[in-house]
Amino acid sequence: MGVIEVKKNKVIFQKRDELAVIEPWGKDCLRFRASPNARITDENWSLIPQPEVKCSASAGDDKAVIVNGKISAEVFSSGKVVYYKNGKEILAERPYMAFNTKYRVYRSLGGDNHRATVIFQAYENEHFYGLGQEQNDCFDLKGSTSELIHKNTKSSIPFVYSSRGYGFLWNNPAIGRCELTNNHSLWTANSTKQIDYIIIAGDTPAEIMSKYADLTGHAPKFPRWASGFWQSKLRYEDQDELLGVAREYKRRGIPLSAIVIDYFHWPEQGEWKLDPKYWPDTEGMCKELNELKIKPVISIWPTINPNSENYKYMDERNMLLRTERGQYGIFDFYGLQTYIDPTNPETREYVWSKVYQNYYKIGIRNYWLDEAEPEINPVQFNNIRFYKGNGEEVGLLYPYYYSKLFYDGLKKAGEEEIISLVRAAWIGSQRFGALVWSGDIPSTFESLRMSVKTGLNMAMCGIPWWCSDIGGFWGADIESDYFRELIVRWFQFGVFCPVTRIHGARKRTANQIERHPGIKERSGGDNEIWSFGEKVYSILKKLVELRERLRPYIHKYMDIASETGAPVMRPMFFNYPEDEVCYKLGDQYMFGDDILFAPIVYQGQTSRNVYLPSGTWVDVNSRKEYAGGRFVEMSVEIDKYIAFVKEGSDCINLF
Repeated sequence: MGVIEVKKNKVIFQKRDELAVIEPWGKDCLRFRASPNARITDENWSLIPQPEVKCSASAGDDKAVIVNGKISAEVFSSGKVVYYKNGKEILAERPYMAFNTKYRVYRSLGGDNHRATVIFQAYENEHFYGLGQEQNDCFDLKGSTSELIHKNTKSSIPFVYSSRGYGFLWNNPAIGRCELTNNHSLWTANSTKQIDYIIIAGDTPAEIMSKYADLTGHAPKFPRWASGFWQSKLRYEDQDELLGVAREYKRRGIPLSAIVIDYFHWPEQGEWKLDPKYWPDTEGMCKELNELKIKPVISIWPTINPNSENYKYMDERNMLLRTERGQYGIFDFYGLQTYIDPTNPETREYVWSKVYQNYYKIGIRNYWLDEAEPEINPVQFNNIRFYKGNGEEVGLLYPYYYSKLFYDGLKKAGEEEIISLVRAAWIGSQRFGALVWSGDIPSTFESLRMSVKTGLNMAMCGIPWWCSDIGGFWGADIESDYFRELIVRWFQFGVFCPVTRIHGARKRTANQIERHPGIKERSGGDNEIWSFGEKVYSILKKLVELRERLRPYIHKYMDIASETGAPVMRPMFFNYPEDEVCYKLGDQYMFGDDILFAPIVYQGQTSRNVYLPSGTWVDVNSRKEYAGGRFVEMSVEIDKYIAFVKEGSDCINLF
């Protein structure tokens, strides 16, 4: 048995080989930290320090009780912790083995670091959502496991919302594991100095996500231009090609908000500038795009190798990721690369100075932060040295600081509307204007189906700005019937996402012009909305026009997202937490409060069941009214989509 005491508003538990502290951390939240090192560190990682709240704590012989508003906890002399919301149990630790009193397990790695695990009871009929994004076809994460690590198509944001009325934030950037299985919930950090997590209590998903945003940061105001249509492909090889596409959109009268300059526009990896051989008049290009009211967005990679003009300077000042064992190369792509280390503040200042000089000053002020995990091969984070520490202990921080680099630089330059397209995220990335996308996913209906669930789980991680590559990234034949059907169905989904952006590495066609024979990373096939045949073009054009009409509605809910943490793209249970059916619906969702969208995600599908919650709903196609509280069968041909609007909502006029 251990010793329990209360100091001010903290409960402190000690026994041989462990010190644990539980304390309030914001309204209706409790933070738990424990370590075998006989001391607790004050490292908050990305958490925002919280003001003091009224809290009560008392200790008896065998347990202590701490109460912070709606949440309370009992800490027993055995070390066990049980959490309650309004007096009802919501979460309880369980021992590592049956009839064992060890509730947290540590394995020494030398020094102050340990592999640390905490295990909780499983509860019948509990549902979990969040954990970032992963192409795993899971909506409700109950019964699943997940490695806590970033990879291309996978962002680990270690937060889950539970249908039992709490949020669980694993405040640890270590590579690790989460198991939400039927016999337990388990969280492991592979290398850490302490266990650190926060429990958030609330009566609705919206209340919990609002408190989560207070803990980790609110997204800034969404840029007005960014709600329109973004055009992208792999890749525009030169200035003339890019401007030709922008002019063609203008000539056709199709609204276009952004056009993207993808990777290898630079002379060498680790040189953040446009190659003048292919981009000879960048100031003139930006001036023309500005006149067309199209924002240029440029891809920036954090890779660098000794051929870069910046390598020696950065290497000698420890501004790059280093290996603990072996040479510099951790990613083989046109030669061995390493990465900049944005966890080092000097790196952030230096890289921004290059970006500012070579992109910002000519008029390119929006950035696509690719390779943000970072992508390494082999995936051995314990062999990577960050400024912040060994990669096994701090590896999940990379995309957070990568986004911070650009946000801080843009703020310093006087920008107010900041958005960066980023391939990975961590706790708090949203406060740096991170628009996260799902990475390089295949061009398949299966991938489309997974993307819907991915977007909804990201919404439950405090990331309100999210999108996927419309059409998927890999393997699309733009002349095939399969892809032409897919691009329409994906575009319909994309219109009802926070950002509508088409992108992909399309297969080159037989008659495609070879613009620059021998160029490094040549372009893929065409990917403009007129590239897939006249029938598809007429459908996509109308969808772009629909997106334009929806923009005021989208900004209304983007403003709400910034203020309250409520995402615009949200699971059905977010609005209807009392409806048990809504916790199982990973293939339809609410888009704001008034629009219900049900995408078509199977090849050849022209009808599907849609669940309508309580109330009266209006089909946007027929204007027919449907009573809620039931499933309805809806039919739509390829040129139609399934959406409903709440009775009485003015947004019906947008369709």
